[in-house]
Amino acid sequence: MSVSVRIPTILRTYTGGAAEVSAEGETLRDVLQKLEADFPGIGARILDGTGKIRRFVNVYVGDEDVRFADNLDTATPAGVQVSIIPAVAGG
Repeated sequence: MSVSVRIPTILRTYTGGAAEVSAEGETLRDVLQKLEADFPGIGARILDGTGKIRRFVNVYVGDEDVRFADNLDTATPAGVQVSIIPAVAGG
């Protein structure tokens, strides 16, 4: 199922500057695997060495934070928007 993925500015070097890309997959895990296949290196910036979403990266499927849904197994129905949002620290 095709979804649109919003890419934060810091990761756009992997997508040739594109702010939004298309990916296919029935779950967030599938979508992220497709992103990595299409844009090598982007996956390591989203997932840690154990394959979990990095602590300071928030991912939304539609309006739902996947940490409060099924995490990487969150369904990604056709047409939904996936948003990758790095946490911002300040002080």
